[in-house]
Amino acid sequence: MSDLVEPVPGVRPSHQAHPARGYVLYVTAALFFAINGTVSKTLLLDGLDPARLSQLRVTGAFLILAVFVAITKPGALRLRRRDIVPLLVYGIAGVAMTQYLYFVALQYLPVGVALLIEFTAPILVALWFRFGYREPTRATVWLALVIALLGLSLVAQVWQGFTLNPIGVLAAAGAAVALAIYYVLGDREVREPEPRDPVSLTMWGFGFASLFWVVAQPWWSYPWATFGGDAQLAGSSLHIWVMATWLVVLGTIVPFWLVVVALKYLRASQASTVGLTEPLLAILIAWVVLGESLTWIQIIGGALILSGVVIAERSR
Repeated sequence: MSDLVEPVPGVRPSHQAHPARGYVLYVTAALFFAINGTVSKTLLLDGLDPARLSQLRVTGAFLILAVFVAITKPGALRLRRRDIVPLLVYGIAGVAMTQYLYFVALQYLPVGVALLIEFTAPILVALWFRFGYREPTRATVWLALVIALLGLSLVAQVWQGFTLNPIGVLAAAGAAVALAIYYVLGDREVREPEPRDPVSLTMWGFGFASLFWVVAQPWWSYPWATFGGDAQLAGSSLHIWVMATWLVVLGTIVPFWLVVVALKYLRASQASTVGLTEPLLAILIAWVVLGESLTWIQIIGGALILSGVVIAERSR
């Protein structure tokens, strides 16, 4: 639910006659998510608060998904009493906090660095399944952890006295934890005796995240005046409302739908590997549009982090 592309919990491919189609759809989703990182950072640099940007994204996505679910599967709009608490935790800890902490990280870190740190979430998930659920996990999960930590140390350039902004790093690490919670709780929800489908589950995640923000910062206090101007993106002046619309529609709803469709043609292991293209695309786009660049050492560190993620995914 950040801009991280990962297999949607519980989705199983119905057939794999056209894996190339799945790869194209998944890479397209990764591209939309990657572009959204730069769009989000531009909005943040223009003065929009991370909490308010998160509120706008989850609420807009919830409203669109609610209409879609009401048309295609109206029964999924019903909530059982026993579902409320798990979905509330899922929406607040998994969805709202992932969005918010990722946006905070973007204020202080390059887009690629923030994503690389957040991208360690699958390693945390593998560790949780090993120690929290006590499920069989290959010993390679430790190798994944060591490789990822080595990669993080290179990205942070610790031998130079830690060159990254500590607030940004803590926020990105918090986003990784929140994203891991999102995956674990989502996996649990779709494995219940009466599981929810991924689309309605995501809708309720966005819905409870929206409810959280309504309580934390009511809509009547929203700084709508912030949307009255323009922002510079790739040398062009765009109205902030246009960019905010991208954030919700093309940066959230469309790529999520592409992921769900792609998983009809791909195995989860294939999809998770293709998902690694997102931080790579995000780094390239941020370099071209925002002038953000990584050193060669940081690029090597990023490659190690992604390698650790692949190993962690295979360890379960």
